Amino acid sequence: MSQQQQGRGDGQSATAGFLNTDWNPRDLPLGASTRNVVLRTGDGAATSGSLYTAGSPDTVVCIMHPREFMACHYLIPDIVDAGFAAWTQAPRSVGNDMRLEHEFALYDVAAGMRFLRDAGFKRIVLLGNSGGSGLYALYVQQSGLAPDARIERTPGGRPTKLASLDMPVVDGMVFVAPHPGQGALLQMCIDPSVTNEHDALSVDPALDPFDTANGFVPRQPGTPASSRYDADFVTRYRAAQTARVARLDAMARDLIAARQGARERMKRDGGSADGALRRMAAHTPLMTVWRTDADLRCFDLTLDPSDRRYGSLWGSDPFTSNYGSVGFGRVCSPEAWLSTWSGLSSNALLSKTAAAIVQPTLLIEYTGDQACFPSVIADIYASLGTTHKSHRRVRGDHHGRALAPEDEAGRYVAGRLLQDWLRETFPQ
Repeated sequence: MSQQQQGRGDGQSATAGFLNTDWNPRDLPLGASTRNVVLRTGDGAATSGSLYTAGSPDTVVCIMHPREFMACHYLIPDIVDAGFAAWTQAPRSVGNDMRLEHEFALYDVAAGMRFLRDAGFKRIVLLGNSGGSGLYALYVQQSGLAPDARIERTPGGRPTKLASLDMPVVDGMVFVAPHPGQGALLQMCIDPSVTNEHDALSVDPALDPFDTANGFVPRQPGTPASSRYDADFVTRYRAAQTARVARLDAMARDLIAARQGARERMKRDGGSADGALRRMAAHTPLMTVWRTDADLRCFDLTLDPSDRRYGSLWGSDPFTSNYGSVGFGRVCSPEAWLSTWSGLSSNALLSKTAAAIVQPTLLIEYTGDQACFPSVIADIYASLGTTHKSHRRVRGDHHGRALAPEDEAGRYVAGRLLQDWLRETFPQ
């Protein structure tokens, strides 16, 4: 399948996952080289990266996601072709966010930044795509602080030791299809009609987003159907989403407290601790969070209107995506819930970090995005601390694929816009 064919989706299948990584290395400019490295982080974990160069550029553009593989991101050929180096980095646990705490993911980023500075690059630009935006924005915020002003503990209470971490500062920032942080994203798409966290099928009819009595209209093949939720339902729904996240936060903290309490009793009891206490102290519980694909904007296209299609990143049938096993934050440790997926507790929210970004910044919005909506993009852009910023809108879906057969894939347009901005802002 050609890249152009890959750039054209029909909107019927799921569009989340590894769809940012579908270019072929032979599309790199002639003479480009690739160097693969493994790095040790400041907290002893391992992370890997790939450096793509042609010639001897002094500026490198970095791409990373806290849980996904980005070594073949579609913008790499554009970056290298423009005369810049491209660095893509894998997190310590690719494809697994059960224990993802963003405060420790910063150790992965820092290892990459140290490597690039030691490699002789004079300027580093971070490119946050989708979930990579929250991670990189948090890094910019924390690296710009005095060490003793950095986050001391994760939302789950673990010491971060960020004060002793070498965090090289960066010189520029690019956002491509950024959502407001994984926790903020989930808070808008979590299903608040769940009445029992231990019963995936429990439903409060008054809050059910897929009940026709509340305005839901199922999509019929070949029709442009859109649900119609009234303003009162939307208000109640959003409040109930916040309330569910707060309940899950409380559950997470209770689980952490139970384990921590057992560990403290173990220290007091020493060798006399019984087996049950030892098991409780060693156990890492996992939270199963059902029904996290129910953003009203995905099914009522009049809410925050855009060029998007009916449905979410996970598909056009909400019963399959919302009640199925695949989705955001489905299984995670209590610590990961609080650090990554809670819109109330996470530090990796652009509402908390964007003001700290004072570097030159480019924001590329895809107009048919089913995860990054126009009003949210406007809020992100307005909250950026820099005065040297640019916002560009490109027709395409969340992954920059074409919205119609006659369209050029948005990722190609985005690539040209990125090249122009890089050349203007960081002339070689």
